Amino acid sequence: MIEQTAQRGHPKGLYVLFATEFWERFSYYGMRAIFVLFMTKYLFFNKGYASNIYGTYTGLVYLTPLIGGYVADRYWGNRKSIFVGGLLMALGQFLLFTCASLQQGSGSSLIFLWAGLGFLIFGNGFFKPNISTMVGQLYPENDVRKDGAYSIFYMGINAGAFFAPIVCGWLGENVDFKWGFLAAGIGMLVALVIFYFTKDKYVTGPDGKQLGVGPNKLNDTTADSKGGGFSTQQIAILVGGILTVMSILFFVLKVDFWGSLIYGMTIVAPFVVITDKSLTKIEKDRLWVIILVMLFVVFFWMCFEQAGASLTFFADEQTNRTLFGWTMPASYFQSFNAGFIVLLAPVLSVIWLKLGKKGKNPVAPYKQALGLAFLALGFLYIAFGSRNIPPAGASIFFLTGLYFLHTIGELCLSPIGLSMVNKLTPLRFTSLMMGVWFLAIATGNKLAGTMSSLYPEQQNLSASFKADKVTINGNAVNWDSISNNHGININKTMELEFVKKNEKSTEPDSLVNIKLISGEKLNVDADSLRIKRIIPGKWSKEKTDKIFNQYKDKEPTFIFAKGKEVSTYYLLKNENFFKNNEINVEKWNTNPVSPTFLGIVIKDLYTYFMLFVGLSGIAALMLFFLAGKLKKMMHGVS
Repeated sequence: MIEQTAQRGHPKGLYVLFATEFWERFSYYGMRAIFVLFMTKYLFFNKGYASNIYGTYTGLVYLTPLIGGYVADRYWGNRKSIFVGGLLMALGQFLLFTCASLQQGSGSSLIFLWAGLGFLIFGNGFFKPNISTMVGQLYPENDVRKDGAYSIFYMGINAGAFFAPIVCGWLGENVDFKWGFLAAGIGMLVALVIFYFTKDKYVTGPDGKQLGVGPNKLNDTTADSKGGGFSTQQIAILVGGILTVMSILFFVLKVDFWGSLIYGMTIVAPFVVITDKSLTKIEKDRLWVIILVMLFVVFFWMCFEQAGASLTFFADEQTNRTLFGWTMPASYFQSFNAGFIVLLAPVLSVIWLKLGKKGKNPVAPYKQALGLAFLALGFLYIAFGSRNIPPAGASIFFLTGLYFLHTIGELCLSPIGLSMVNKLTPLRFTSLMMGVWFLAIATGNKLAGTMSSLYPEQQNLSASFKADKVTINGNAVNWDSISNNHGININKTMELEFVKKNEKSTEPDSLVNIKLISGEKLNVDADSLRIKRIIPGKWSKEKTDKIFNQYKDKEPTFIFAKGKEVSTYYLLKNENFFKNNEINVEKWNTNPVSPTFLGIVIKDLYTYFMLFVGLSGIAALMLFFLAGKLKKMMHGVS
């Protein structure tokens, strides 16, 4: 009777988990939408450093589910793990709010930054694998609705991700970053309230029993219930293996500490799980399918997660975001992927269901190969769009098209992967293997940060330091008053031309024209926090008017000086420069050395994006040709 009722639709517990995940993802993606902008514009980190922090954070966010999954399987159960994780994440967001409320770049603000990221990382580890696992437990074994359920659940994830940049991004970019983080923290509290007051009534299994109350290993009656945990020997292998691989990566290959940890766990943990003595031959084959697919999933997320870093830089600096006179915040682009998922997830869900009824539904590896192919197409599209970017910026349709293609790819890979892990894993290992699956995503995210640090620029920030007091006399700066302790060699023969807000204004605007002795002229687009870009030559009147409108209410903050080296400029920075002569100095290189990857010189954005075309395209072909073998190893699980 229960099964017949369930077959008419999805259980109500799915929509409880949907709502909980909606607000949790609102919190996560709200913070992520403004994170790299916060680091570069508020904390004054350069893009390479900010990209690596972003990659480390998102990598660790997907690493800790291995710990949270193990604790849920052996000790806490899903419910307690979800609630504790949610509390930790809420606290993390409020710590970031505190960080953004303190003086910019101060030591105390950095302490709150690292603490906030730490709470978010560990909180997500307890929350994420356990709520994903409970979706599959709502249904009887081999229920054809599971793929559809995960697609609906994925809509909850992405509905929250859609609204998060709109709310948190607008607050962060247009009001203050701290309010964006506060909104993210409130969203996490809403998720906890929904889950706490509805879980007992609606989050139940096909037999009507409450799900996630106790450790998952106690509910596994299909095999040896003593499995699901590591033996003393396995723990020794796990710890020893991770330390060994970490040491090789860190000391020999010179990978950073957190990268060594993430990669080490990703390599060692699946091996330890597959050697569990309680596994049967068929169970091992099915787990091998998950592990082999993980290798290709790494490439997917390494490319896909450019959205949070390099593609945000592209949106902020190389994209024309003006629509009908309104300039769209760069963070809003991170809503595009989520919005497309909300629209397309029901379509894909219906397609998989119809194919399943006809017996023609392709197995997961074929779908995931298709997902990688769409990923490659998205980067190919934006690569051609980046070849000749006009002065006003690239068309908004290039990023829009990329996110549309990437969304199709994600729907072919990510929800299908979650369902595959749930179907192929013995119940006693469900949360643990979900955590192992997230290791592939962790590695992909960490590599995404590394790849984003290769983003080519016309200029970059190479140093930042305090300088002595300077003397300002009208529009002239006495460069002799700047100490040469930092190797500054200023060309003293230059004049500064301040562009006024209007004809009657006596105060300079943020737009400053610098005339060098060579006669070269630079137009500088700057706001009250830091430089945004330096472009040789003249801008059009339309571009200049856009800058006026964007920064007309900002106080002037910057003065530039050309150094002895042709490509070096010094930015003199202070929030209230014309009232207080104490300044900071940033050293900018307007002709940086092009980064390289596997011997390829990344001289421009076209080359940069084509790298991702090659990486994801090759991975797609390899997985497609391997899918037939993987299908046999699944032993009838579709």
